[in-house]
Amino acid sequence: MTTHRPWWKTVLGIALTALMLFPVYWMFNVSLTRTRDMRADPPHWFPWDPTIEGYTAALDQQLPALATSLFIGLGTVVLTLLIGLPAGYSLAKLHPPGARTIDFLLLVAQMIPAVVMAMGFYAIYIRLGILNTVWGLIIADSTVAVPFAVLLFRAFIAGIPGDLSAAAQIDGAGNWRTFRSVILPLSRNSIITVALFAFLWAWSDFIFASTLSRNSDAIPITLGIFRYIGNNTTQWNSIMATAVIASIPAAFLLVLAQRFVAAGVTAGAVKD
Repeated sequence: MTTHRPWWKTVLGIALTALMLFPVYWMFNVSLTRTRDMRADPPHWFPWDPTIEGYTAALDQQLPALATSLFIGLGTVVLTLLIGLPAGYSLAKLHPPGARTIDFLLLVAQMIPAVVMAMGFYAIYIRLGILNTVWGLIIADSTVAVPFAVLLFRAFIAGIPGDLSAAAQIDGAGNWRTFRSVILPLSRNSIITVALFAFLWAWSDFIFASTLSRNSDAIPITLGIFRYIGNNTTQWNSIMATAVIASIPAAFLLVLAQRFVAAGVTAGAVKD
């Protein structure tokens, strides 16, 4: 039996979607607006006389920052997976002493404000000599992603039938071989989910970047936009063009991986 959705729900959904996407549209509109039209009254709701000078300036000045953000994002993904996958497997299948306490601490770690963590990292990085380095930002961003990764991997791996691990062990596989040959191939959705969120967290980070990499030559795009605003307060088309360019990788990855994320975020929600 086919049920028809009431028309008003469709209209309401479209209206709410348009409202939420309006800031994105306005960012794109301003990026194509000429400097002389920025203070027009009433404002130009459409780019009637568009210009790409903002995008030209953004690509000319912000490509190094984009490359730095890409490197930091990929580094954060790699470090998060290297720590999160074995930890999740251990908590789910090996049941180490204090597993429940570890779960609680991971939940608490996600509640600590980033600004508090940034202050702690600042004091530590000065002593270690890694302040204003890309590697320092990768480590800092990973501390946000790792607790989420461990909890998600734990929930997903706990849902994998124990018979598969038992069969591998009967065939002579140890814990490492079971993890590598059985668990990893079955964890594709959760791996893609964690990798995506870790990359997005690192890509959009501003607090760690502004605290731990303020005086570095290699800065991420978020700090690049911040400095750009400070130095070019009247060139809003360049600022918004940079923001549009910086949004493209995140949007592309979300569209590309949405079906894997939908499966990954519900990992462990239902038990057989």
